Amino acid sequence: MLNLVETFADFKDGKNIDRPTMVRVLEDVFRTLIKKKFGSDDNFDVIVNTQKGDLELWRVREIVEDGEVLDESQQISESEAQAIDDSYEIGEECYEQLHLEDFGRRAIMAARQTLISRIMELEKDEVFKKYSDRIGEIVLGEVHQVLKRELLVLDDITGNELILPRMDMIRGDFFKKGDMVRGIIKKVEMRNNNPIVIMSRTAEQFLAKLMEQEVPEIEDGLITIKKIVRFPGDRAKVAVESYDDRIDPVGACVGMKGSRIHGIVRELRNENIDIINFTNNKTLFIQRSLTPAKVSSIELDDETMRASVFFKPDQVSLAIGKGGSNIKLASLLTGYEIDVYRDSDDFEIEDVDLDEFSDEIEAWIIKELKSTGCDTARSVLELTKEDLVRRTDLEDETIDEVMKILASEFEE
Repeated sequence: MLNLVETFADFKDGKNIDRPTMVRVLEDVFRTLIKKKFGSDDNFDVIVNTQKGDLELWRVREIVEDGEVLDESQQISESEAQAIDDSYEIGEECYEQLHLEDFGRRAIMAARQTLISRIMELEKDEVFKKYSDRIGEIVLGEVHQVLKRELLVLDDITGNELILPRMDMIRGDFFKKGDMVRGIIKKVEMRNNNPIVIMSRTAEQFLAKLMEQEVPEIEDGLITIKKIVRFPGDRAKVAVESYDDRIDPVGACVGMKGSRIHGIVRELRNENIDIINFTNNKTLFIQRSLTPAKVSSIELDDETMRASVFFKPDQVSLAIGKGGSNIKLASLLTGYEIDVYRDSDDFEIEDVDLDEFSDEIEAWIIKELKSTGCDTARSVLELTKEDLVRRTDLEDETIDEVMKILASEFEE
């Protein structure tokens, strides 16, 4: 006959369930078993021993004279009580131990299934709660399975299964079974009554937690991260502030000869990380956010949240960055839409807007040129052919033809 106690023993060491909860569930299951057989559990004691993995069931009834039993669920005759223990006397309470076999095979099997189901539900709830409380924390795990759209990762500490979707992986990430991978717990959700823990390596919080691990001043609260914006695997900008005038927040985050930041850069697949000293001075903050380009001057329009930023010609490409990444991140960091201009001194010679060439150059080509931050003929001509090849999807021959058309405008 199936032994319900063995089922209990199988689960008594469950890592995700605390002992009081386990005891409560077991008592509930066994009291349900008692109710089905006796109609009530009012005069029954259920004693659970979580150490040994066993339990005891006791039926308690008042001892009355033979022939005076009015309610068998509450009373027991003297002769029946003395058959259990000859020292019992009338008026005392008789404790009769019950055994699981007394309930029948079918009842035991049903209770066993209920117990397994209840414990599994508790484990799921505990996993959901535990990881929900850890959202935003770094987790380390071993790649268990590589699927088309996601990786299945086993938490290195708990052994629970986590999911790392491809969309939450950094460009250049490549993991195989057995590899260790780090990320943050992005979210926890229930799918078909199962807790699903989602990891991420692309979230801004992942970079923040990596910096917290590498920079003791951040963990100690001497330096705070005000804001992070990033294009995962490409570039990131981090605004930091120190509450101690003696501490240089940028220097502390970078470390001696880049010692602190290098480990983070390697973890993020050589993501270029700009550490910027935060300030409430909007103009200065925008200037710092455009690093490594050197700004000549800035004009702010707080109503439209636009900033007109002027540069020397040789700084324009630095300000824009590869694929416009630098200027886009600066806009996200500061909250201002940033327009790049060359210093007015550089416009003494007439320039021509690219749209004026729409009869000679196809619209999609003009759009591609503008994506590099160039909106006039001279701004394109100031770039080398190699720069244009690198920044756009245009063919060499197309770039040669475009530059020829633009240059002819000024030759005339």
